[in-house]
Amino acid sequence: MTVAESVPVHSPVPPLAGRARAVGGSPVRDILAVTARPEVINFAGGLPAPELFDAEGIADSYRAVLAEQPARALQYSTTEGDPALRAALAARTTARGLPTGPDDLLVTTGSQQALSLLATALLEPGDTVLVENPCYLAALQAFGFAGARVVPVPGDEHGLDPEALEELVVRERPKLLYTVPTFQNPTGRTLPADRRAAVAAVAARRGLWIVEDDPYGELRYEGERLPWIASRPGAEDRTILLGSFSKVMAPGLRLGWLRAPSELRRACAVAKQAADLHTPTVNQLAAARYLADHDLDAHVRRVAGVYRARRDALLAGLAGALPEGSVWDRPEGGMFLWARLPEPYDTTALLPRVVRHDVAYVPGAPFYAGRPDRRTLRLCFVTQTPEEIGEGLRRLGEGLREGAAED
Repeated sequence: MTVAESVPVHSPVPPLAGRARAVGGSPVRDILAVTARPEVINFAGGLPAPELFDAEGIADSYRAVLAEQPARALQYSTTEGDPALRAALAARTTARGLPTGPDDLLVTTGSQQALSLLATALLEPGDTVLVENPCYLAALQAFGFAGARVVPVPGDEHGLDPEALEELVVRERPKLLYTVPTFQNPTGRTLPADRRAAVAAVAARRGLWIVEDDPYGELRYEGERLPWIASRPGAEDRTILLGSFSKVMAPGLRLGWLRAPSELRRACAVAKQAADLHTPTVNQLAAARYLADHDLDAHVRRVAGVYRARRDALLAGLAGALPEGSVWDRPEGGMFLWARLPEPYDTTALLPRVVRHDVAYVPGAPFYAGRPDRRTLRLCFVTQTPEEIGEGLRRLGEGLREGAAED
C-alpha cells in the first residue's frame, strides 16, 4: 500500500442550513464582548442591575424547595410548566386586568424561547411578519431563523401607527404583528391607550395574530399603567401575551411564559417538547416558592425607585453630552432611552472612537428591519449609579466630539 492510498480522502462536510448562514449574531452581544473591561462605563447592555437582585430571598426559596421536595425539584417535569407556578402567574395576570387560568399559560425558558416556539408554530418560510420600527433585536433574529419576511410598520415618537398597520395588513397579508407596547426595547416608548385599542381592532377586522411582549411593563416610574392589548375587545382570541421574570426577579432563572389561545398554546407545547422537554423544574419550583413567601411587587417597587433615579440622572446630563440638535425620548419606565443625533452623525462609525474613552452605547442601525436611521443610538441606564452615569456622559460627550472632529 502506498502512502497516498493510506491517507483517507476528505470530502467537504455538508454546509450549514441556509437560515444559519443568513442570520447573523447579536451586535449588542458583540459590543458587550468588546467592552467587557471593568473601566468601561457601559450603556450598551440590556442587563438588570445585579446588586438589586433579591439574592437572599431567591436562595431561601431554593433551599426550601431542595429541603422539602428534592426528588420533585430534581426530576423531569411536565412540558406545560409546574402547576403551582402557573397558578401563581395566572393570579398575577388576572389581578392586572386579564382573566387568566393556569391552563392558559405555558412556561418557557425565558420569553426569548416563547418567540422561537411561536415562530415554529406559526411561520412557514416566506411568511410575512410585521414589526415595530425599530424593533427588539432578538425578535428579528427569531423571525429570521424561521425564514420569515420581516416588514416594519411606520410609526412616530409614540409607537406604531395603526392606520399604517392596517394598510400593511391589507397589502402584505402577514401572519402576525410583533410588538413591545410598554417601555419598548430599544426606544423606551409606550404605545398610548387609543392606539392599543386601534391595533386590537385592526387584528379583529383583518385576521392577524398579535404577539404582545411585556418584559418591562412592571418597571413603571411615573404615569398610569395601560391595559394590555390582549385585554382589548376583539383581541382576546388572537393575542399571545409574553411575560418574563428576567427584569423583575433575575434573568439567570431563565423563566418566561406565554398566554395564548388553546390551539396555538398546544402547538407551542409540542414545539417545546422537541426543543428542551421542559423548563428546569428546580427553577420553576423556586420561583413559585418565592412568589408564595415573598412580596415580589414590593421588590419591584424598590427596584423601580432606584432605576428612576438613574433614568433622571441620564436625562439631566444628555444635553451636555450629545451634540446640539440631538433629540431623545423621556421613557416613563423600563430600561432604555433612545436618542437621535443630527446629520451627518453615524453612530455605528463613531462607536470605536467613543469606546477609546471607556464608554459604550448600542448604535441604532441593527434594530431596524428596513432602512436604518444611522443617527440613532440606545442607552441603557439601569446598571450604573447616578455618579457613574454622569461620568459616562462626560466620556460620551468627549468621544462624540473627538469622533466628529476626526471626520
